[in-house]
Amino acid sequence: MIGKLSGRIDTIEAGHVLLDVGGVGYIVQASTRTLSVLGGPGDAASLLIEMHVREDAMVLYGFADAAERHWFRLLTSVQGVGARIALGLLGMCPPEQLASAIAAGDKPMIQRADGVGPKLAARILTELKDKAGKMALESHSAGAHVVAGPGVEDDAVSVLVNLGYARAQAAGAVAAARVAANGDEKLDTLIRLALRQMNG
Repeated sequence: MIGKLSGRIDTIEAGHVLLDVGGVGYIVQASTRTLSVLGGPGDAASLLIEMHVREDAMVLYGFADAAERHWFRLLTSVQGVGARIALGLLGMCPPEQLASAIAAGDKPMIQRADGVGPKLAARILTELKDKAGKMALESHSAGAHVVAGPGVEDDAVSVLVNLGYARAQAAGAVAAARVAANGDEKLDTLIRLALRQMNG
């Protein structure tokens, strides 16, 4: 299996790049986000690769970073989400924004991607909300193992508002989370418990 390709860009066209690796040209499908950061013909480029093998074809999908590849795998695990739709979603917004949108249940944003209707958007939100919430939490509170005190509740509310929740709802959930924390009142703990409160 191919996990990474490094070479020089031959051409970039809609939806894919032709990457010259030691004289062999690999056609690699990629999101508009990844294609936009690659450079131009003749430039050196390196892509993480997800390879799909079918009876009639072997298709390579390229990613600028591990987060995008991880989200591609998550998205394509949802029934009805193929590679084209997954790349469309990842081209529409970076992985951290996509995680926040799914964690917040932002159906209209998910539906902005080509090929995503109301039913598929609902399925994506339902199947990935827990994973997205955890990833968004890790993104916002990485290293935030600070014991709760003045301002920490406000920080937790701020993180939840950034995830798309109403401030009043977030404040109530954080207050309940502090009660449920049983003394373990680090910022990441409060946010995790508050998300659990709001998501049932």
